[in-house]
Amino acid sequence: MTAPGARGIRRVAEDALTWVTAHRARFALGEDALTADGRVDGTWKPLGELARVCATVIHRTGPADPLHARAGALLEFAWRQTREGGMFSLLQRLEPFATYPLEVYAAFASAGFRHPAYEEAAAVVARTRGWRLTEQDPTRRLGVLKAEERCGIHRPGQDPAPLPRTWLGGLPEPWTFERAAGYALTHVVFHLTDWGRADDGPPQGLADYLADWLPPWLDTCLDAGMWDLSSELLAVAATLPRPLDDVVPPDAWQRLGAVQDPSGAIREEGHDAGDGETRDETRDPDRYFATHYHSTLLAAFAAVLTTARPAGAPSGTGTRHGRQGAPA
Repeated sequence: MTAPGARGIRRVAEDALTWVTAHRARFALGEDALTADGRVDGTWKPLGELARVCATVIHRTGPADPLHARAGALLEFAWRQTREGGMFSLLQRLEPFATYPLEVYAAFASAGFRHPAYEEAAAVVARTRGWRLTEQDPTRRLGVLKAEERCGIHRPGQDPAPLPRTWLGGLPEPWTFERAAGYALTHVVFHLTDWGRADDGPPQGLADYLADWLPPWLDTCLDAGMWDLSSELLAVAATLPRPLDDVVPPDAWQRLGAVQDPSGAIREEGHDAGDGETRDETRDPDRYFATHYHSTLLAAFAAVLTTARPAGAPSGTGTRHGRQGAPA
């Protein structure tokens, strides 16, 4: 990765977090966050993704880095939305066998934000057969198990290892890659690498498979204008024990940066760009946010993971910083 390339990738992260900061009020939890018919995808999911990305940005940047300070402020804002973790206890009573509260909480716990009463209650439920037998796809189950680990939950008996039953874990024929498989494989890697916080990358067999096939998959997604999935694949590339130039098409970041709106936002998909983006935000800000927040967050996530690695270095040799002063 050349120095000019690194500066350009850094700019993607800076502009993306600038947009997120300007729109942080839209991540706030509304009254429907604690209702039985509330839209989790429009309440807890965005907040959890904000927390997850910011926790990694903090971990991979130094205290003097402006990105570190910006991510820290966003994470503090997100934690306040949960009433310093108190809302997780309320969710526990309302939906004791829902796994999303623990998954969102684990994002905060990874940055040192803890709520002991919730963790104690969640551990009780996690020891039940009902929790263990909740039906989920293998990728989601892997994420739940990793969330349990992050929250210090240890229960008797072991679940069948979910990794071999995931799409990526089965090392499928590479031509079977498509959108759903792409999102599944990226999340398997995110779970295995603690969302880019771990010093080790994916297991060797998976890393070798990804190193072979990630370049054409990423090139295909960029050609198709799938900017959200492209950002996730770029983040995966940054976790592999190979030089980035071996696994990322040379113009990948240039192509992603070219569709970044002047405000810093990146749409999920599509080739139509320009002034219409700004008009869309003015006409329908709710829809604009819904179709831009995730891809913008993930672009920042991928950019920070990429620039944390020295040029040509394998994963595990990048910058790592512990969070200072986080609540215990």
